[in-house]
Amino acid sequence: MSSVNYVTEAGLKKIKDELAELESVERPKVIAAISEARDKGDLSENAEYDAAKEAQAHLETKIAKLKGIIANSRIIDTSKLDKSSVQLLSKVTIENTKTKAKMTYTIVPETEGSDLKAGKISLTTPIAKGLIGKKVGEVAEIKVPAGLMSFKVLDIALSIE
Repeated sequence: MSSVNYVTEAGLKKIKDELAELESVERPKVIAAISEARDKGDLSENAEYDAAKEAQAHLETKIAKLKGIIANSRIIDTSKLDKSSVQLLSKVTIENTKTKAKMTYTIVPETEGSDLKAGKISLTTPIAKGLIGKKVGEVAEIKVPAGLMSFKVLDIALSIE
């Protein structure tokens, strides 16, 4: 049984675009490589053919995985989100209580992945897990590889892309 993937509309579009690229561009390239390698003769000792078949298997696995993600995806209804506490799609400003450094992150679904340069952290990261459910003014004690860190929630907004 597959689990439901909660995604934003933008995140689902990105996955669908990647799938379209794999099916319409990458798949024909792999098929052409197999055909070209097959034309070179004896398949039992043809490394190009083996490599092309392996690439095809990898590509088909990736295509199947993306189709599974799309089939099990549910777009998050942002109109039902509440900004009184940190949750998925919250844009949260936090302060490290020790260093006083301030950071702003948007908590995104796992399928959309973390991108620190863009200020996005996956729901599955320790920081996001520690912040979920916190309200403005509350402090989250979060265990990270470097040890225990404390972050005070300064602001919560909704990030609607």
